[in-house]
Amino acid sequence: MQDLELFKKQISSPKKVVITTHHKPDADALGSSLGMANFLKKKNHEVTVITPSDYPSFLAWMKGNDDVLNFENEEHQPIAIDKIKEADIIFGLDFSCLSRTYDMEPYIRESSAYKVNIDHHQDPEDFADFAYHSTKAAATCELIYELIVKIGDKDLIDCDIAECLYSGIMTDTGGFKHPNTTKNVHLVTAELIELGADNSKISRLIYDTNSVDRLKFLGFALSRRLVIMPELQTAYFTISKKDLKKYNSQTGDTEGLVNYALSLDGIKIAALFTERKDGVKISFRSTEDVAVNKFAAKYFNGGGHKNASGGKSQDSLPDTVERFEKLIKENKQSLFNQLELIDEKH
Repeated sequence: MQDLELFKKQISSPKKVVITTHHKPDADALGSSLGMANFLKKKNHEVTVITPSDYPSFLAWMKGNDDVLNFENEEHQPIAIDKIKEADIIFGLDFSCLSRTYDMEPYIRESSAYKVNIDHHQDPEDFADFAYHSTKAAATCELIYELIVKIGDKDLIDCDIAECLYSGIMTDTGGFKHPNTTKNVHLVTAELIELGADNSKISRLIYDTNSVDRLKFLGFALSRRLVIMPELQTAYFTISKKDLKKYNSQTGDTEGLVNYALSLDGIKIAALFTERKDGVKISFRSTEDVAVNKFAAKYFNGGGHKNASGGKSQDSLPDTVERFEKLIKENKQSLFNQLELIDEKH
């Protein structure tokens, strides 16, 4: 409670504020960042949102998007560095450790600003002066709504803020389909709708706004890049750099692809392997009874939520997939029976 009162005092008078989130922001990351930014602007703060990278174009409708600085942009970066150095308060949203900000990390660490971390991921790093954290929350946007209400500023949540926050909750629950869709999620989203969030519009903008290239890429991935291992209740996609180039892939075009693999009858574990210039990015998904976060952490330098996790590999795409198949076979019993993971065989 003392920390909450100190936080409330910190934002009670106008200050220079920087808000950032994780690399390759999703709807929860950007929605929480812009939702918080629009809220703080109402309290007369000078607010700058800086993302560590670009993000999907289907999120560009959120209020404040036009003012976001992309740290990977050569023109934006020097401005962003100055903003971080001048900041009185730095908000880190939707990440549990500063390494998720990539090239921004050293600048944030060196800053003497009052640091705030609001997040729902596991194993939080202790870098903030004030942390509002809960793994029980479905989304960081859910926590931001609760925090604003808790400090007595619900009356400042307008339609634009409500829509930013709604988008993060909607997507992090998979359109309210995932097991993290709790009673509180429905209560919060009901409040956000009452405050002006247009749930139908937000769903259309995020889920039903596709380019021709993205739809063709989806068809290609489903017909040519889906591998099913029924005996292991596992399915996965492999997407190469050549595939991405062929379909003029943009940031966000692979979003949600892994869920198609998980939607197959009898499948409990799904994965998406995407070849990038800095290695292979991996997305893991699972049904409620299988914890893929432990698997991702133990074998693929990753982690995350029980049923939705990420990982990475510096091996080639074929070698990464071969290793994944081998590990799934070796860990079948532990994965499906929730026993301790066996040691990896070499």
